[in-house]
Amino acid sequence: MRWLDHREPMPASLRGAIIALGNFDGFHLGHQAVARVAIDWARAEGRPSIIATFDPHPVRYFKPDVPPFRLTTLEQRQELYLAAGVTGMLVFHFDGELAGTSAEDFVRGLLAERLGVAGVVTGEDFTFGKGRVGNRSMLAALGREAGIASRAVAPVLDGGEPVSSSRVRDALRAGDPQEAARLLTRPFAIRGVVEHGDKRGREIGYPTANLAIESYLRPRYGIYAVTGRVLATGQELKGAANLGTRPQFDPPKELLEPHFFDFAGDLYGQEIEVAFHHFLRPEAKFDTLDALIAQMDRDCAQARQLLGR
Repeated sequence: MRWLDHREPMPASLRGAIIALGNFDGFHLGHQAVARVAIDWARAEGRPSIIATFDPHPVRYFKPDVPPFRLTTLEQRQELYLAAGVTGMLVFHFDGELAGTSAEDFVRGLLAERLGVAGVVTGEDFTFGKGRVGNRSMLAALGREAGIASRAVAPVLDGGEPVSSSRVRDALRAGDPQEAARLLTRPFAIRGVVEHGDKRGREIGYPTANLAIESYLRPRYGIYAVTGRVLATGQELKGAANLGTRPQFDPPKELLEPHFFDFAGDLYGQEIEVAFHHFLRPEAKFDTLDALIAQMDRDCAQARQLLGR
């Protein structure tokens, strides 16, 4: 699958594409519906299909101090889009120049001229252009003038409410990874490179693979039943993980610390992905290390049972 940059001319073989246009960070059920319309439309007309995304998220550009809220990295999005059956991923690098682009220039100069788009699919609430003045009807009108067809997809409703990234984030913050997975159609997962730590887990019989959380949304701090995947080899692992600041140890340090069952290999320097399946309990500080170890024994037994179903 091709990885494309909006600042570069579109390759000749991909001009005339149908583009699903949005941020598509979580690529949840609603995002998937927009992508499916674009892919089906492209296949019906024998055209390439492209899913576009923005990086950084526009909110991050305009409000750089907001707490982390990302649900996927660009690399994760690329894999999700590829699995959906798309030809390419187009990254709109959101900077001052793009933020200052008028709605008219976005359609005529960028979509029509530089990218050679034949059709655009968005959600009904999609906005674009400087000051977010562009909407669905403006996109259709400007598109007609520039030779670009457009279609809008209604929200996917669940329980009478639209599926949204906000609902996914709310579920994760509440410690409900199963609800998040239902809306995403897969478990929420954090990807990172395993770092060297202070080896506290190894000292008490529970070695962990330490990951920085970086720009990901912070799910509720606590203990989770998780699965892991080693990206280089595809190896699948099961385990229990602590997400939080390790209240038992000083100094506090925010980490994701999965302990993988029945695993004795070396993961340092490896990129892994940790998927959240079940919330077991909040973080807690215990009076003694023995009490902590006893609770960890119970946590791992519960995680094994839940992941073995």
